[in-house]
Amino acid sequence: MLLTGLFNIRIVDIIDIILFAILLYELYNLVKGTAAIRIFIGFIAMYVIWKVVKTLQMQLLTEILGQFISVGVIALVVVFQPEIRQFLLMIGNTRIIKNHRKRFLFWNFRINNPVNLNIGKIVKACQKMAETRTGALIIITQRNELNQFVATGQVVDARISEVMLETIFFKNSPLHDGAVIIIGENIRAARCILPVSNNPEIPPNYGLRHRAAVGITEKSDAIAIIVSEQRGEIAYSHEGQLFRNVTPAILVNFLEKLFQ
Repeated sequence: MLLTGLFNIRIVDIIDIILFAILLYELYNLVKGTAAIRIFIGFIAMYVIWKVVKTLQMQLLTEILGQFISVGVIALVVVFQPEIRQFLLMIGNTRIIKNHRKRFLFWNFRINNPVNLNIGKIVKACQKMAETRTGALIIITQRNELNQFVATGQVVDARISEVMLETIFFKNSPLHDGAVIIIGENIRAARCILPVSNNPEIPPNYGLRHRAAVGITEKSDAIAIIVSEQRGEIAYSHEGQLFRNVTPAILVNFLEKLFQ
């Protein structure tokens, strides 16, 4: 019976499965490294369970989960609105095939280069800016490259250096407002606009830099480093939590655990 079913598989069925796998892979790439990845995985798991109970003819669970799936699709459109928009833009981009892909036979695979972060230069720059009370907000990406936020700023594409970071955040520099986004070994963009957190646990005397730092780490796997111009303090945010008044040594230790 099983062999008969296998022989009845059409070429169209194989193409259907391949296209679905590619679509699922691209959707995963859009949400990986963000808080939305848990919702995405949860919905896929719920859909698989629904198919299983439907196959086993468990009528009550099938009815309940079926209603949940139908309502859940509408909820997903609302929750994933930014990711869906980015996905549609990606489909319309004719250069997508050339972007970070390698060819194997007729397949294209995205290659994620390992992060090689120059921790020493970043921390030294933060230390100098803290001493001179120069405000700064530095975002270091991991899996999610935050392309939607890079697009809000000025592309720099420069190697990480103390001088470059200090120059960008110099108070008379046209790039000092907003955040710097670092991807790998490069400063990708400056003057980027980030979402602001509404977390009530953030002290009210902390300004937009700290709220933006928490906001971006709530929505992605990025790390945010803040230098306060009022207090001359260094802080960092990770996974929506704010760690205040840290020393350069603590910051180095934290970054080394993540990137080395």
